[in-house]
Amino acid sequence: MQNHPNIRRWPVSLHEELSSQGPLACTWFALGSPALVEIALDAYPDFIVIDRQHGLWERASLEAAIGVARHQVPVVVRCADNTAQSIGEALDAGASSALIPLVESAEQARLAVSFGRYPPLGRRSGGGVRPLIAGVEAMRNDTGRVAIGVMIETVPGVEQVEAIAAVEGLDYLFIGTGDLALSRGDVREEVLAADHERVLRAARSNGLPCGIFTGSTEDAQRQLARGFDFVVSASDIDVTRRGFQSTTAALRQ
Repeated sequence: MQNHPNIRRWPVSLHEELSSQGPLACTWFALGSPALVEIALDAYPDFIVIDRQHGLWERASLEAAIGVARHQVPVVVRCADNTAQSIGEALDAGASSALIPLVESAEQARLAVSFGRYPPLGRRSGGGVRPLIAGVEAMRNDTGRVAIGVMIETVPGVEQVEAIAAVEGLDYLFIGTGDLALSRGDVREEVLAADHERVLRAARSNGLPCGIFTGSTEDAQRQLARGFDFVVSASDIDVTRRGFQSTTAALRQ
């Protein structure tokens, strides 16, 4: 029986992407469709984010999407919340990273890191089909592949970001611009820009990559020029909506 050295045995690691040279662009998925993920891979995103906090993903569709993508690009799951169940579920499904929303303190960040690491480093429960595919020892070594990130997307989160960024074992920060704007209320754009800069500085001071949610190509280019390490190049909702709108408008014209 022939060997197949070109078949990738291990999933792609987000650590490898974040340590590479140059900025990264991810594609964001909320519609719960593994088929859309498969189609989008033809655009060669640097990594993808599956949104379980606000998206339409069920466990079966999550497993299917990660199965399609994880040997081609790193898969980040934005968890529903900062609990052992949500984080463990994402990592058991084969994600290379769990991204935790609404983190507002160093203690919350430490909990997220703990839920993503096996003992003695953390409290993650052992098991899951994909972690055990290569055996128990490979499962135990999975900690070195997994990245834990937190979202800074509220005023309390910004005010505590220096302490959050200093948490041992944390791998990156990500700014949720929409929720941060909601949290700030009716303020000038310069106030939000100052928040973004503060988060970026805290990440840099602790040697962490820092990303930011962007809603357009122009916004993504602007944030990369400001020094952010990764941005959102496209979301399935926006791409689908624009596609339907443009074709219908073209026919009406």
